[in-house]
Amino acid sequence: MTTLSADPELACDIFCAVVDNFGDIGVCWRLARQLHTEHGWRVRLFVDDLKVFHALCPEVDATLPRQDAMGITIEHWHEPAHAGDTLAIADVVIEAFACELPHAYIAAMARREPKPVWINLEYLSGEDWVADFHMRPSPHPRYPLDKSFFFPGLGKGTGGVLKERDLDARRERFDANAWWRERVGIERPGAESTVVSLFAYENPAVDALLAQWRDGDAPVVLLVPEGRISGALARFFGVSKFAAGMSAHAGALRAHALGFVEQPRFDELLWAADINFVRGEDSFVRAQWAMKPFVWHIYPQADDAHLPKLDAALAHYTRTLGPSAREAVARFWHAWNGAGEPDWAALQSHRLELERRAVKWAKELAGIGDLAGNLVAHVASRMVR
Repeated sequence: MTTLSADPELACDIFCAVVDNFGDIGVCWRLARQLHTEHGWRVRLFVDDLKVFHALCPEVDATLPRQDAMGITIEHWHEPAHAGDTLAIADVVIEAFACELPHAYIAAMARREPKPVWINLEYLSGEDWVADFHMRPSPHPRYPLDKSFFFPGLGKGTGGVLKERDLDARRERFDANAWWRERVGIERPGAESTVVSLFAYENPAVDALLAQWRDGDAPVVLLVPEGRISGALARFFGVSKFAAGMSAHAGALRAHALGFVEQPRFDELLWAADINFVRGEDSFVRAQWAMKPFVWHIYPQADDAHLPKLDAALAHYTRTLGPSAREAVARFWHAWNGAGEPDWAALQSHRLELERRAVKWAKELAGIGDLAGNLVAHVASRMVR
């Protein structure tokens, strides 16, 4: 087995299995870049689906077994044989979202001296129990290895969420007028219009919401990145498809279809809108840093296991809102996630309060520390033992 030399910079292997959509690889790719650029780590990312990865990062060639992109080494992970004695075992090994490391790689970890720091990066949750399990060790039943569970979260005592050091500065420098001309091809709408970005899974509630926007008194301008919701827009407007570059108009609603937004530029979409509809984990986090009101479409799970996570996030986010605004947000989020019909007018009636809360919430969340920085500190604490 080859071992890494004792460089001043740490080497890190991140393993990611793409389960569905872009959530898992989206988080892993963002974490990999931040560990490299902000903390000087040498990062190697193992991914089992490079086609999905290519959509997030066009620099990635889905046909190559090994390549470098943005300073990160990327391996096409062919489980179970592709790992083990032929690879250098890193100082830090991150098993993202319980993807299960190859047995040969674990055996090689056990032979390495010193033993690597092994971390199981969990899914984000705002539930209270997360703080109790965050960083809790778990000994391997066969090998002399300890794995610790690292929980992203929305409350104190958790790992927090990812936030780059320059994110606030980039948001403050953002030129919305230039973005609209470049990405949509028109001038930025005036203050009389509410700009909404719509990034969602397939959603039975979308037709009712589109009808409310169409029939409302105030104009709504919709920005829709091409994806799983595009078919619903096409049906609503009576067109065969709603693809990048297309626009449609009905009543007070005007919609613009955008091409798939590559990850480094997704924040700009959120900054260009007044209210953001987001889905999954990565865009949910980015919406919170955008300091704009947002609506979350949580990834649905069997037996409604996702609903406690939705309510936990609502409890954090709406904690300081007045009772009426808190109820309007909760009802809208639940309706958007399958329980009832969304009430746009009720949500909009609290617009100013929600805008103030969005700014304050981002500052509260930043107080937990960012996920990459917290993870680096955890690794350092384990290495000195």
